[in-house]
Amino acid sequence: MRPVKIFSGNANIPVALEISRYLGVNLGEATVSSFSDGEIRVRIDENVRGSDVFVIQSLSDPVNNNLMELLVMLDALKRASAKRITAVLPYYAYARQDRKDQPRVPITAKLVADLITTAGATRVLTLDLHTGQLQGFFNIPVDHLHGTPILIEPLRKLADEKLVMLSPDAGGVERTRAFAKRLQAPLAIIDKRREGPNQSQVMNIIGDVIGRTAVILDDMIDTAGTITQGAAAAIDAGARRVVAVATHAVLSGPALDRLNKSVLDEIIVTNSIPLRGKDEICRKIRVHSVAPLLGEAIKRIHEEESVSSLFI
Repeated sequence: MRPVKIFSGNANIPVALEISRYLGVNLGEATVSSFSDGEIRVRIDENVRGSDVFVIQSLSDPVNNNLMELLVMLDALKRASAKRITAVLPYYAYARQDRKDQPRVPITAKLVADLITTAGATRVLTLDLHTGQLQGFFNIPVDHLHGTPILIEPLRKLADEKLVMLSPDAGGVERTRAFAKRLQAPLAIIDKRREGPNQSQVMNIIGDVIGRTAVILDDMIDTAGTITQGAAAAIDAGARRVVAVATHAVLSGPALDRLNKSVLDEIIVTNSIPLRGKDEICRKIRVHSVAPLLGEAIKRIHEEESVSSLFI
């Protein structure tokens, strides 16, 4: 069997190191830096000819720089004759730009998928895409994992409380219903009207939250407008307390200030995006690692084993 090699860009080195330890291999040697004018410079510092290579890179802030790092690394590995190159993307940026919802706008999620494929990726492993249909934007195999195994465990510890799973919008009902079924909890929905990008206005709570611990579940927390307004609406509707759960802690703009001032008791997220001290600014944040899940998927892909049991 060809050797497995794990490389990482600069976006999320801690997760890459955790994955390497899980697999019992050393992180691959590569120089990923910039020239003085900002151009990305990559050099693979070890032989990868005929190897099964996995490149770990979250497309998080700074998004465009991290995306360009990934593309240049993929091209370098392709030209170094790696046998198979899998782009491991704990967080896939531009996923919200997945359709033409206005005249004369791009479908940037598709553009990014094409760039990754053209650069040299022969497979993609990712976690909680904004919409599952994004898998179809790639013309190469995509393994789309869900953060459920990571995020549901801390919720099981709340089993002595009366839980209600609260979807932040109609689009998140399927994901929230899956959690509700596993936790044997009822489902409720936040009815909201979005006024513009990164803006939302909570209108109503559909379902019974009175006297319960409301768990708001989303794929990401960006500016935290939806989460914090939803939490306030849940309390107004009679919820005893509110917990937020999300895979990707983007936490841009006013997010930390909003979370600190919100009625949320706890915010459960993963390290798919490095927090870089944001959890110190907001003490409500609890971080759980995606490394074991991604590491197990990498192991099974390399050994040509089924990964279907991880798609839960």
